[in-house]
Amino acid sequence: MPMRSQSVLRVSAISLAVGAVCLLGACALTPGGKSGNARVPEPAKPVDLGRYVGRWYEFARYENRFEKGCEAVTADYAAGEDGLIDVTNSCRKNGVEGPLDVSKGRAKVVAGSDNAKLKVSFFGPFFVGNYWVLDRADDYSWSIVGEPGGRYLWVLTREAKPAASVRDGLIERVRALGYDTSMLRVTHHG
Repeated sequence: MPMRSQSVLRVSAISLAVGAVCLLGACALTPGGKSGNARVPEPAKPVDLGRYVGRWYEFARYENRFEKGCEAVTADYAAGEDGLIDVTNSCRKNGVEGPLDVSKGRAKVVAGSDNAKLKVSFFGPFFVGNYWVLDRADDYSWSIVGEPGGRYLWVLTREAKPAASVRDGLIERVRALGYDTSMLRVTHHG
């Protein structure tokens, strides 16, 4: 691989990794610094990590600068042999057929949280990002993820294109959790 291509890939990987940390509440605000929920609730249910791992599709999110232009967003979680969770976030930039950006990290469970709160790291040993599973389906077909500041929100599903009734129900659940649903941006999948 030519030196210039390696450099561009490194810069792209670093940019995506920085964005991934922000994704989990470590920096940037939503547009205009607006919080979507001034009173973020505690997670509603415990999480069985064995059922939570696997592929999730981003149905909707609060727009943020590190996911700007991202479509076809997925998150893959796998149990690591060391008790941590391997995290792989992917998105297509500038449309569902655009170039793929991938960021890899690790997550650990916050003690006493029934596995519903995790700390995430995309930069080595420092687990600084908050990942709260605020609610989930009993069958793990959807999940609503946030962080304690109320600035970020992700609605995840196991299907890239959930049925209209599921989408409507998820938006209502987000509203019931105290979030401003007008700030939701629906993610497009191919």
